Amino acid sequence: MSSQNISKPIVWTIAGSDSGGGAGIQADLHTFQDFGVYGCSVVTALTAQNSTAVEHIEATSAESLQQQIQTLSKDLPAAVIKIGMLASSYTAEIVAKFLENFEGQVIYDPVMKASTGQSLLDTNAKNYVIEQLLPKVSVLTPNTDEAALLTGTSINNYEDIEAAAKKILAMGCQSVMITGGHFHTIKGKRLDYWSNGTDSFWLSGDDIDTAHTHGSGCTFSSAIAASLATGHDIVDALAQAKAYVSQGIRHARQLGAGSGPVAHNGQRTTLADFPRAFLSSEAATASPLSFPSCDGELGLYPVVDSADWIEKLLPLGPKTIQLRVKDKSESFLKQEIERAVSLATQYDARLFINDYWQLAIEAGAYGVHLGQEDLQDADLQAIAAADLRLGISTHSDFEIARAHSINPSYIAIGPIYSTTTKVMKFTPQGLEQLSIWTELLKDHYPLTAIGGINLERAPKVLATGVGSVAVVTAITEAADYQHAVGELMNAHDQQFTH
Repeated sequence: MSSQNISKPIVWTIAGSDSGGGAGIQADLHTFQDFGVYGCSVVTALTAQNSTAVEHIEATSAESLQQQIQTLSKDLPAAVIKIGMLASSYTAEIVAKFLENFEGQVIYDPVMKASTGQSLLDTNAKNYVIEQLLPKVSVLTPNTDEAALLTGTSINNYEDIEAAAKKILAMGCQSVMITGGHFHTIKGKRLDYWSNGTDSFWLSGDDIDTAHTHGSGCTFSSAIAASLATGHDIVDALAQAKAYVSQGIRHARQLGAGSGPVAHNGQRTTLADFPRAFLSSEAATASPLSFPSCDGELGLYPVVDSADWIEKLLPLGPKTIQLRVKDKSESFLKQEIERAVSLATQYDARLFINDYWQLAIEAGAYGVHLGQEDLQDADLQAIAAADLRLGISTHSDFEIARAHSINPSYIAIGPIYSTTTKVMKFTPQGLEQLSIWTELLKDHYPLTAIGGINLERAPKVLATGVGSVAVVTAITEAADYQHAVGELMNAHDQQFTH
């Protein structure tokens, strides 16, 4: 069968074989299966190991290694390649030579020591990796011990991690994710740091009290590769991979006398395993923000561009509404927001002001809604101190991780369908993805879905359990806006009574 007839993306693992089954190509192939990609393997070494020790390593011969690569390339070319243990300098040389003409992304887990302490990369191989292989790598995923070995520095704090990342990037790789599994915890959290030299962030997850973490590094890097192969951006792949590994560690069990392997139980992680994304280590280690509750589901959520629309809609019964005004003078905005707040108070409705958080605080609005691009500039502490609710827009796994770090009052998910109200860099998410995110978030946050939702689509959207639809043109461009509001409210009522 030719590769053109295979519907799944193809991902290679170039790594060593773990006879104990918990790491190496065995862990990689388990991970590929869970992410729905087709995995192929190029075996760089055979190891004799169990859960307590690595007792023998035999590097694959140069001829056998080249034959594996050439044979797979003819019929099962990779979309993405994950690299693990290389073991010898000639292995690193052969792999680097092959990657010169490879156009896909490369994820490299620089396996240098086994968890039992045995060296898995000789000195010559290490030098070759740094000089020849790293420039071909899209994401390097060392733990803090491996980052210290690569850079020849000690890592004692979070500033050291950031400095090590800069040194590694100077070696030529496109981005680096230094994982914190071997680093100390703070406030019960473990932090991973990613940077591409321009952008950077920290992913925080719960420290899981277990010794059963065998294969976590292999699993993490292969999860990134598999996620990239299915079309996700790097930042989303990193969030998915951390969630997947956290789930695997939480469910890991001891099988032999030593550390048990990370479990591979599918991709349906819970919010307990989903990371929080922070833009600085200070934010990641600070006390968490807290915003008031919305006191239940949001229901029908019209998003309108004037207080006139608010005056027309609130008598019809919606209890949540957003004022989204663009490109107006501050004096106009101030008057419009004050009028909107007065109307919302009159009808006992939850009014959210889009973007203009300072004016919302001054006017005593119920809440503020912010897009991802506004989170860096807004004073979230001031919004929380003013006792305003906060809603945040999300369009991807990373943006959900970013919102989750802030603990907002609600989360908006979109665009579900194509929308004409604003230019979007994200493609429509669809009902299947909405269902996945709703299942992840609904027990912790009120949710609303937005983007291209009309009278016909609203019942299907609500059937995912999302609890609320936010609409714009379905009301403001309706032939009879009063009828549209009534039908949309009926759709919500029917879903809640089922």
